[in-house]
Amino acid sequence: MAQGVGMFTVPQTIGSVLCCRCGILMQPNAANTCANCLRSEIDITEGLQKHVIIIFCPECNSFLQPPRTWIKAELESKELLTFCVKRLKNLNTVRMVHAEFIWTEPHSKRIKIKLKVQKEVLHGAILEQAYTVEYVVQDQLCESCARVQANPDQWVAAVQLQRHVPHRHTFFYLEQLILKHDAAKDTIRITQMDQGIDFFFGKRSHGVKFVEFVGKAAPTGSTLFNEPSG
Repeated sequence: MAQGVGMFTVPQTIGSVLCCRCGILMQPNAANTCANCLRSEIDITEGLQKHVIIIFCPECNSFLQPPRTWIKAELESKELLTFCVKRLKNLNTVRMVHAEFIWTEPHSKRIKIKLKVQKEVLHGAILEQAYTVEYVVQDQLCESCARVQANPDQWVAAVQLQRHVPHRHTFFYLEQLILKHDAAKDTIRITQMDQGIDFFFGKRSHGVKFVEFVGKAAPTGSTLFNEPSG
């Protein structure tokens, strides 16, 4: 920065001071203490979680967001990073400035994240520290997958595709689209009927997704049924 004085320009530089702890030259701050000395005396990560247990359903690749929400996320994905950060308690006592995965063996049942946080400490000085959080992954089937595994034929939603015209051109075209896009991958059973096909799903959301696909693909009538109670 420079300041004009008459016809002259006087350059301004940031002065240096001695750290009141170790005596090295440093840029002045409110604590008159260098970053190394501050870190040696103050741990802003104290009280923050370093170890967390998370629940994973190996059947549908979902993580449990307590109390009962399951979130699909691939390893080292943005979605998984967001999920892991949200699982940390007391993180609101600091300001998180960065988060990234630390590589671990895929089958280690461990996920590690490096976090960088900031916090105001002595006399308004801002201290920044990095620390590692280890997540232990425990396998547990979600309710839907547990229900399907206990009884593979038990369905929650069924979609009926019905043919309303004598020829099968549209129906054949739709069948090819379903195969091409693997749209029926979530079915637990498929039954061929006289005037159409019935698709059975272990989750209602899978049935709804299938109906949406069919509606966009072809003008074929489809009906979604929930599993009858009792």
